[in-house]
Amino acid sequence: MTKVVLDTNVLVSALLSNGPPAVITDLVAEGKLTLFYNDEIIGEYWDVLRRKKFKFRSSQVSRLIDTIVKAGIAVMDTLLSVIPMPDENDRKFYDVAKVSSAFLITGNLKHFPQEPFIVNSSDFLKLYLLND
Repeated sequence: MTKVVLDTNVLVSALLSNGPPAVITDLVAEGKLTLFYNDEIIGEYWDVLRRKKFKFRSSQVSRLIDTIVKAGIAVMDTLLSVIPMPDENDRKFYDVAKVSSAFLITGNLKHFPQEPFIVNSSDFLKLYLLND
């Protein structure tokens, strides 16, 4: 089973359009991808997805996050990495991906170090379909 961690911007994009991020969240909901998260990540999902600027329905946000929690695996312990990060708020995604040996899928590659497990949605789907 392919393991993933989803940056919050992937969820925002999934709710805004039917592109690759939506396909990825569908694969998680269908049990075809194993999603990893921790409490900090879930907290950020709630905070960002409920921002007024997005105008997402609260039922839509609740359904998505409930799916993530039910379908995913909570990571309780992560070691705080020491690698320099352009945005410290993104470290939680990096650390959970690293400890779970998962792909980190993000729309902001520049916020993370260049590592093979950090990919954007389109590139992840290409890799996933090649290995399917």
